[in-house]
Amino acid sequence: MMENVSGISGVSGRYWHELDDGRLQCDLCPRFCKLRQGQRGLCFVRGRNAGEIVLTTYGRSSGFCVDPIEKKPLNHFLPGTPVLSFGTAGCNLACKFCQNWDISKSREFDRLQASASPTAIADAAVALSCRSVAYTYNDPVIFLEYAIDVAQACRDQNIKNVAVTAGYITEKAREEFFGPMDAANIDLKAFSDRFYWKVCGGHLQPVLDTLVYLKNETEIWFELTTLLIPGENDSEGEIDAMTQWIMEHLGPDVPLHLTAFHPDWKMKDTPATPLQTLTRSRDIAIRNGLHFVYTGNVRDLKGSSTYCPGCGEILIGRDWYELSTWNLRSADDDTTCLACGSHVAGVFEERPGNWGSRRQPVHFAA
Repeated sequence: MMENVSGISGVSGRYWHELDDGRLQCDLCPRFCKLRQGQRGLCFVRGRNAGEIVLTTYGRSSGFCVDPIEKKPLNHFLPGTPVLSFGTAGCNLACKFCQNWDISKSREFDRLQASASPTAIADAAVALSCRSVAYTYNDPVIFLEYAIDVAQACRDQNIKNVAVTAGYITEKAREEFFGPMDAANIDLKAFSDRFYWKVCGGHLQPVLDTLVYLKNETEIWFELTTLLIPGENDSEGEIDAMTQWIMEHLGPDVPLHLTAFHPDWKMKDTPATPLQTLTRSRDIAIRNGLHFVYTGNVRDLKGSSTYCPGCGEILIGRDWYELSTWNLRSADDDTTCLACGSHVAGVFEERPGNWGSRRQPVHFAA
């Protein structure tokens, strides 16, 4: 879908080329939107202005908030620490179940904050004692130029960078986008192209390509999230196939978060996911060899805690975003189970943070 909007302005975007018929093709994501003057792509934030494609939301955000890192969700990356989180507007997928639709589908740019430079964000993270900054709420792929500049400013101040993304990005742009990132949560929405096309307006294969790239060509710590929607992507056969693929291509140590759907956006008539579906799917994933499988969007002490893949003892106890048990030993860049000494994959420190479940809005001066 293209939109004709007059007066498009913004910073110069990357990853596009001119076609023989004079249109400009955006090469950032696999949608490959082809734009004439005054048109925006499906993401809405990238559009054509004269002879280039521009990003219209650089330096502007839909809001900033300090969250627990577990909310991203990341359970094996600096547990218990606060992360400064922000997004912009728009999205390059069209998920009918979007639970951030007021941000990802926004066409009201006057809702965005006007002053949020990369340096200001990095300075705020330091001032708020955040260990990392997360690019989230809407997909950071579509504001790549802004995200990269913020990430570089954060690295200059020893702040980690976290991408929360659907991974719907081209091979051409993938390396630059993930280059400054330290961790990521990839939203693997389903394991069928039918679902991706029917429900999200995209395709599965580019996401799988992103996952294989992260595993084989980067040192980024990443975890997966799949929102299980009744009757759409929650069958035992699909969960079995998906977790077998994860084992074969990504290995047993990539954490998988299986989260509950709640009716929203264009799927309000679909029922919420029963806890039984989550626990059944978790059992399938563990049976297929995955070491760290979590349930989310529900209170499930067993499904939210971390267990040793060697002896089965509890390593990290969680109640929503509150941490309790901590049976890990971290030294010399290696983390092990206190009970049996088995290696535990992730990015851990000697002790967890104590941020808990707090959510702290942050306001930047206009």
